[in-house]
Amino acid sequence: MQEELKFLPVNRADMASRGWDAPDFVYVTGDAYVDHPSFGVSIISRVLEDAGYRVAILSQPDYKTADAFREFGRPKLGFLVTAGNIDSMVAHYTVSKKKRTYDYYSACGKMGNRPDRATVVYCNRIREAYGDVPIIIGGLEASLRRFAHYDYWDDKVRRSILVDSRADILTYGMGENILLRIAELLDRGVPVKKIRDVRGTVYLAKPEDKIHFEVAAEFDYNDLKTDKKKYAEAFGVQYKNQDAITGRAIVEHYDGKVLVQNPPMPPLERDELDRVYALPYARTWHPVYAKDGGVPGIEEVQFSITHNRGCFGACNFCALAFHQGRTVRSRSIESCVAEAEKIVAQPSFKGYIHDVGGPTANFRGPACDKQLTSGVCTGRKCLAPTPCKNLKVDHREYIELLKAIESVKGVKKVFIRSGIRFDYLLADPDKTFFRKLVADHVSGQLKVAPEHCAARVLDHMGKPHFEVYERFRRDYFKETARIGKEQYLVPYLMSSHPGSTLEDAIELAVCLKRDGYAPEQVQDFYPTPGTASTVMYYTGINPLSGKRVHVTTDYHEKQLQRALLQYNRPENAPLVREALRLCGRDDLIGTGKDCLVRPEGHRGDSAPRGRSTAPHSPRNGKGTRPSAAPSKGRSSGKPTDGRAPTHKKKTASQGKKPQTGGRKDRHR
Repeated sequence: MQEELKFLPVNRADMASRGWDAPDFVYVTGDAYVDHPSFGVSIISRVLEDAGYRVAILSQPDYKTADAFREFGRPKLGFLVTAGNIDSMVAHYTVSKKKRTYDYYSACGKMGNRPDRATVVYCNRIREAYGDVPIIIGGLEASLRRFAHYDYWDDKVRRSILVDSRADILTYGMGENILLRIAELLDRGVPVKKIRDVRGTVYLAKPEDKIHFEVAAEFDYNDLKTDKKKYAEAFGVQYKNQDAITGRAIVEHYDGKVLVQNPPMPPLERDELDRVYALPYARTWHPVYAKDGGVPGIEEVQFSITHNRGCFGACNFCALAFHQGRTVRSRSIESCVAEAEKIVAQPSFKGYIHDVGGPTANFRGPACDKQLTSGVCTGRKCLAPTPCKNLKVDHREYIELLKAIESVKGVKKVFIRSGIRFDYLLADPDKTFFRKLVADHVSGQLKVAPEHCAARVLDHMGKPHFEVYERFRRDYFKETARIGKEQYLVPYLMSSHPGSTLEDAIELAVCLKRDGYAPEQVQDFYPTPGTASTVMYYTGINPLSGKRVHVTTDYHEKQLQRALLQYNRPENAPLVREALRLCGRDDLIGTGKDCLVRPEGHRGDSAPRGRSTAPHSPRNGKGTRPSAAPSKGRSSGKPTDGRAPTHKKKTASQGKKPQTGGRKDRHR
């Protein structure tokens, strides 16, 4: 019983053991209960507990009736609701809309413990159970669906999730201070319908009601669901108003109701982040899951440290800019060292810190001093297509942080497995971090994300051009050779992103053939809510520039693009030949060393030998990674990029961990 008291109550008996007659908040989540600071429910519940509120956790309740939602009785202040660490539709379906067979955030990876569109279903059951009880929704699913949004699974523009869920308030972004303010007002007796001036919230009002902040623009759902140009325009306004300094309110009209998004809540500063991560997390799953072998989602983060939040990389296919924001904040070195000491004390720790990272590992602060007083620029990105002249590039504090964690007694090695922005790294004239990264923090393979090689596609992705990656790769292998190590790069690649044509996919296949890289897995573009790339996919318009974009929506063409990126696989040969002939590239069909595929009827369907798919070592200057060593794929959970939990191998389409466009710490 003492062990379980580390956790917040998960049932009525737990609550009674604490002497509570009722909780202040019941926190409903679509994930299994893992009390670790990489899980949003854990952070928010511990922050509220630290402020003196009683929080009970209702994890993966039976959603078929309202009975499970009565477990703790009516809470004194209200219900908090989240679908979990990722969007429930992404958790359930692959990019080809097939059912997944494994849920990383459920005990034993079991599917079926949460419904589709979990936030909406949970809220409707709560209304059924308690009528007008206050309901506050948050988490990634609510945050990225807060406006009218294109829904890939329904293939239409759905209403704001606040409208469909019938909740009272939606919180978006990182929610510690938002929830503390709401809790304070509710505790003072302010009716939930009167809470209208809290930053980082969305609410529904009457047309005549006062709006407390300056309004940037107003849109009507009836226009947005039918007019793609208007929809792209609306997203452009939303994107430009996600900064806490410059952001203004945004209004959407829904048949007599007015949806208002207040400006964002300012990000937590260093001392605030330190307090959040110092709270008494149990740092594992609740003992109730022991009989099922635990919750696999903990495995990739249990021995990792999140040192930052936000990302000024602002890739168009990533939801971080819309959720955590483009302003970076980080924890103190002392705070991270204290967490490392807690990790070392865990019985299962073997001496290896798996990651010291975040959305982007090598960011420690704002991109420039201007962001501190004037906010982020709305008209350009900090890094792409080229770094801004005002960009502050400095890895010194990150180096100091890594060295401090390395010095903790019991730590044998510290790895960096979050995404490294190689363009930011190259912009640093001081190569100390580059050398330290290669020498001390790569576990044989460094994961990086060039995504494509065609400049046109990279521009639509908001990524640097390929020559930047080529320079990084050259310098990386030069450094590995200098220190006498054999290490590889695992480049992430994406097929069928808006802007990518069959010709672009062929260009990438030729590039892969030239460089001797045979990817085991390729990420198909997945249109998820809250990204500029998803708007491009739906509208054919880049919402940040207003320009038209070629979009691949045909399933067969997507298959062709994907097959080209894995041209060496015999089963892909017919699709590769079809794509090459469609584009008039018959010259790449043959037995020559530069050909991608052999002709029909030729002995063996795999790619011709020569400069093709053989493994390359770093010593030949081309090597990226041995093609024989399977990739673990792109992770969508925390902390990022690969490292899927160990479990029975799944098929490529159904077992791969869902990608959500964000990276780490996607909590409210």
